[in-house]
Amino acid sequence: MYIKKEKVFCPKCKAIMEKINYMNVEIDRCTKCKGIWLDVFEKSELKAKKGSKEVDSGDKETGKKYDKMRNVNCPKCLTPMISKSDRDQKQITYETCPSCKGVFYDAGEFTDFKEETILDFIKKKIVKK
Repeated sequence: MYIKKEKVFCPKCKAIMEKINYMNVEIDRCTKCKGIWLDVFEKSELKAKKGSKEVDSGDKETGKKYDKMRNVNCPKCLTPMISKSDRDQKQITYETCPSCKGVFYDAGEFTDFKEETILDFIKKKIVKK
């Protein structure tokens, strides 16, 4: 994993986002609140990588504080983002850009997204029937 700095700012706390490369998936992580920005196809790609929750290095309580923020703009194209709940894990709320389709997870949310519980799995199977 390597880190590279670029002038992209966190949609929540406005700190600089750093580039993180995890097994050939390049994401942006906030240097202050540790929120994670994933471009359109990076969400599923990163979830599939073994051990990828290590990129979600922020404090879950800090993430909960920032999760309450609304009216935030996309760090890439500055379009107002929409708050959504994950289809399979309703407890996870993240922001998505309607224009470029990227997603922003507050600290701790990607780890939760990555670790589907047995209850999440059962709910998913029941809903699909």
